[in-house]
Amino acid sequence: MALYLTEAEVSDLLSMDLALESLDEVFRARSLGQVGNIPRARLPLGRGSYNLMGASWPEAGIVGHKSYAAGAGGASFHVMLYGTNGEGLLAIIEANRMGQVRTGAASGIATKYMAKEDASKVAVIGSGYQAETQLEAVAAVRQITSATVYSRTEKRRKAFAETMSSRLGFQVEPAETAEAAVQDADVVITVTNAAEPVLTGEMIEPGMHVNAAGGNSWLRRELDTQAVAMSEIVATDDIDQARIECGELMRAAETGHFSWERLVRLDRIVAGLRSGRDSDQQVTLFESQGVAFEDIAVCNRLLMMAKEQGIGTELPG
Repeated sequence: MALYLTEAEVSDLLSMDLALESLDEVFRARSLGQVGNIPRARLPLGRGSYNLMGASWPEAGIVGHKSYAAGAGGASFHVMLYGTNGEGLLAIIEANRMGQVRTGAASGIATKYMAKEDASKVAVIGSGYQAETQLEAVAAVRQITSATVYSRTEKRRKAFAETMSSRLGFQVEPAETAEAAVQDADVVITVTNAAEPVLTGEMIEPGMHVNAAGGNSWLRRELDTQAVAMSEIVATDDIDQARIECGELMRAAETGHFSWERLVRLDRIVAGLRSGRDSDQQVTLFESQGVAFEDIAVCNRLLMMAKEQGIGTELPG
């Protein structure tokens, strides 16, 4: 019988370490050609859209999809996992919290393999719920000693700084401008819903690693074209999805400042097939698209843990 996991149950089972381990494993499997991925499709719903994305990992015995309807009232996410050997439906998993953690973990994996080894200062542009797991993931893979945060609302960036300072054990300071936030940063995280760039080429410094995690629409850009052009190594979790959703790369390519042939799949860097950084002076960029194979990898681990611990509700066959 299939197992149903609620948001509360997922929250009890899921940790950042688990998500990082799951993604490291699935990226390595993908580098071997063992993982398939279908880019997100969007079905218009007036003011919102129905979104569907799928992936397969036969060696792990799983295939599945994430679907969600997003609109003015928010979004509700579900992952459905199936067995690849005739087992049928294995699980339905409520996936709001899972998506938040796995999006952070993807940036954590990129930081692990692309940022300078001695990276210690992080700048975060954006202070929404996704920003928390972004900073948490980066802190899990590097010895971070300080961070700054900027967002448009002073109250929210101060609250974020206070919360994350307490949670992570190092000082997070609010900044009055994005420029002030990123000054001298080793790792820069952009996780906003901005339509126009929040990180410009003028703000980029040698040696920075940038995780662009907020934009997943061709209508939006978090980085300007100059910032993309200055990035010597550009990676993403899925090139096919980036070609239809990554606004900053699409704009840079259209204007001749970026070539799609330069874009590297992150799994190749994780597996050591391609270097994520050739010197401490290089600028590196990870364009996070949020893809289905990341979802099914984390959810498969959640399903195994839930079965071991007797958590979840069995659904009638």
